[in-house]
Amino acid sequence: MPEFAELLKGYRRFREVTYPRQRERFDRSVVEGQHPRLMIIACSDSRVDPAQIFDVDPGEIFVVRNVAALVPPCETASGQHGVSAAVEFAVQHLEVAQILVMGHGRCGGCKAALDRSFADADPGRGGFLAGWITLLDKARGEVADAHGTAGVLAERAMEFAAIRQSLDNLRTFPWLAEKERAGQLKLRGAHFSIAEGRLYSLDEENGAFELID
Repeated sequence: MPEFAELLKGYRRFREVTYPRQRERFDRSVVEGQHPRLMIIACSDSRVDPAQIFDVDPGEIFVVRNVAALVPPCETASGQHGVSAAVEFAVQHLEVAQILVMGHGRCGGCKAALDRSFADADPGRGGFLAGWITLLDKARGEVADAHGTAGVLAERAMEFAAIRQSLDNLRTFPWLAEKERAGQLKLRGAHFSIAEGRLYSLDEENGAFELID
C-alpha cells in the first residue's frame, strides 16, 4: 500500500518525465480550457482506472467515478445531485459526443447490492452504501430470480445489469435523451474484467456483452 511518500516519488517521476512530454498539451488546455469528446462513468474501485485502461492523454476523457458506476434517474427535487451535475456539465457545457458507462468484474458495490450485506446498517457502517445501491433494487430482483444471490455467475450478471440500469437512467434526463435521438450523443456500456485484463462492450441490439479484441 503506497504511503504519501511513495506517491511523491510518482509525482516526481511525473514532473521529470510525463509533464515535460505533455507540456504543450497542458499549456494549451490552460488557454483553451478542456474539450473532451468522451465522458466515462466508472467505479471508484482502485483497480479500474479509465485513464490507465484506455491509455489516454490528459484532457481526452471526462471521468466520474462512484461505487458501482451508478447513475441515478433524473430528479428535479432539491438535493446534492453529484452524478447528475457531472452528467449535465459534460453533456450541456462540454458537449461530449459519447458517454461510456464502464462496470467491472469483482465489483464490491454490485456484490453488496446482490447479497444485501449492508441492509439496515447505520451510516458509517455501511448505511450510506446501502442507500446508494438501492438504485439496483429492480435489477437485483431480476438477477436473483435468474441466478440466485451468490456465486460468480450471479455476480457477473449483477455487474452487467448495473451497467444496463445506468444507461436506462441516463435516458431519463430529457435534454440528454433529446441529444441521443438527434444523433448528437452516443451512449455505450462496457465491462472490464479484472481477472482477464479484457474489455467487453455492450451490444444494445441483442443485450449481450461482447469481447473486444
